[in-house]
Amino acid sequence: MKRIAVFASGTGSNARRLMEHFHHSGKARIVLLVCNKAGAPVLQTAKDFGIETLLLSRESFYESDVVIKTLQEKSIDLIVLAGFLWLLPADLVKAFPQRIVNIHPALLPKFGGKGMYGMHVHKAVVAAGEKESGITIHFVDEHYDEGEHIAQFRCPVLPGDTPETLAKRVQELEHAHFAETVESILTR
Repeated sequence: MKRIAVFASGTGSNARRLMEHFHHSGKARIVLLVCNKAGAPVLQTAKDFGIETLLLSRESFYESDVVIKTLQEKSIDLIVLAGFLWLLPADLVKAFPQRIVNIHPALLPKFGGKGMYGMHVHKAVVAAGEKESGITIHFVDEHYDEGEHIAQFRCPVLPGDTPETLAKRVQELEHAHFAETVESILTR
């Protein structure tokens, strides 16, 4: 059975959806949650699912090999970023080529890059007068949001949308498609 590590930084609604999906699907197991924020609600979610956690400091993430060693010891097949906001170190990306997946709340290459996460993205999309938005699921490389696209799912930006109303619609796409897309990657 394939083994997944999920990286998350905050509330973790996408991480929760992944945990629920793989808990029931039987096609893979999430065996580790990596988090960089003490007290993040996603840590309790992992505990509720019986998933081991690794809490990182910036120093341990960028100046040691603790993460790579832990992932290798746990025989991780795929790393899934679900709201993890730090840029991955190049040595981590090189250790898991084409085996790290991220979800971005816009149609890349638009509205990607450093600082473009969460509500910042939705504000930019609405301010630009875009007619559609959506999500991009992509492989991770050494740059923010530049890895090879795996899938995109679209939704309209409606007249009168606020960043908050658009965020809700985009999150619905995330919850509907992320886990299934991750599963399809594991069966390639």
